[in-house]
Amino acid sequence: MRLHVVGSVAALALMASATALAQGQKKGPPPPAMRLTSPAFADGSVIPDKYTQAVPNAVSPELNWTNVPPGTVTFALLFHDPDVALQRKLNDVTHWIAWNISGTATKLEEGVKEGGTLPDGMVQGKNTRGANAYMGPGAPATGPDHHYTFELFAVDTKLDLGPDASREEVMRAIDGHILGKAVWEGRFHRPQ
Repeated sequence: MRLHVVGSVAALALMASATALAQGQKKGPPPPAMRLTSPAFADGSVIPDKYTQAVPNAVSPELNWTNVPPGTVTFALLFHDPDVALQRKLNDVTHWIAWNISGTATKLEEGVKEGGTLPDGMVQGKNTRGANAYMGPGAPATGPDHHYTFELFAVDTKLDLGPDASREEVMRAIDGHILGKAVWEGRFHRPQ
């Protein structure tokens, strides 16, 4: 009796495998992860001055991305300085936050203009200084380099948030809608 049960279980498992293969449900390697890059500087390297507070009127660097997950409707971007904890502060600095970047986009050009809602539908939230714009890195000269992080999120929806939304509201709105994430990092501190 025991041998018959074991044989039946093995036969059922074999039939389930054959059925899955016949229906094309084979498992292959996962798709490649979304990737964020910038021609402005290498990942982990020093950010050139033109993108920082070392010069007046810093501009945002060009950002490119590939391997977008299927179902992406929009992208959200957060550029921040998580190293503010080195200055004994709880919250890090928001240098740039943007959302409703078109799901068909594969890049942001250098020098994105200031403004809450841009002609292409992208919305820029307020940076730490209260401007709806990119704010370049500005770590003090007296300390070590800070690690500035660009985080790009592939999102399965368009956010119903205006340019006055806080970073916390944006992050709450994308929670549960993130299909993929990519990161690019640079280092900076002001010259002595």
